[in-house]
Amino acid sequence: MARQKITEALKTGKVLISDGAWGTFLHKKGLQPGECPELWCVERPAEVLGIAKSYFDAGADMVETDSFGGSSFKLAHYRLDGRAAEINEAAARISREAAGDCRWVIASIGPTGKMLVTEEVTEEELYDAFKTQAVAFEKGGADAACIETMSDTAEASQAVRAVKENTQLDVICTFTFEKTAKGEYRTMMGVDPVTAMNAAIEAGADIVGANCGNGIERMIDIVSQMRSANKDIPILVHANAGLPQNVNGEIVFPESPQDMAALAPRLAAAGANIIGGCCGTTPEHIKAIKDILNMEGKAK
Repeated sequence: MARQKITEALKTGKVLISDGAWGTFLHKKGLQPGECPELWCVERPAEVLGIAKSYFDAGADMVETDSFGGSSFKLAHYRLDGRAAEINEAAARISREAAGDCRWVIASIGPTGKMLVTEEVTEEELYDAFKTQAVAFEKGGADAACIETMSDTAEASQAVRAVKENTQLDVICTFTFEKTAKGEYRTMMGVDPVTAMNAAIEAGADIVGANCGNGIERMIDIVSQMRSANKDIPILVHANAGLPQNVNGEIVFPESPQDMAALAPRLAAAGANIIGGCCGTTPEHIKAIKDILNMEGKAK
């Protein structure tokens, strides 16, 4: 039997559990500063597979891929732009192997680092780069594309359209917000949560949300704003393990698995349909979130 689409599974009303941070894992496994993380999908696939499996073992219903910086623009820094299709397909295949037949792969698409507002790139060039990733993901067995850490609605919209118009993948689009001195949430480009959500939906996103930049407590506020403006769109949240702190020159994320899990029911009550982690989160964080939501009867 064919695997159910994520958007269909969400109609049951149960909260689905996503994965946590990947970068931390890669560095623990030996990724060096200046090294291309995505190239590991080709050169060290067993290490990447182990990360995906660890999150499924913790109870995740879906995992991402080692492809956040997999656009041709990002890969050009390593002179790998000509291998974008190969690398992104490999990333999807690895997570697909870990997922098996019953669980989902949400392939990661991060920002290109290019700015439309300064005219250093065109919308067509962005679209083509995202299309290359999307087609490769589908070929590699992904179920969805997770367009994430976006700040510019124009770039995000090109990514959404590229996936939607060239594949059958579910399209997830999340933005990163910072809290201003006035207590408002804005992306780096000054976009508020509702405006960002509406732009993604207009472009064709099936699932919207927020990732990175904030711990669960602030994500509750962001989700509440989105949900108050749209009662139906599924919302995904990948929260950091709290706000980063500099401890003896090292950036650490202070929230323990129990700290994050304690707030997860409030995030679900605010309207989040998929809950996972971003910077600083581990399989232990994901397991704790899954366990507490299961206890309350909210998780799948």
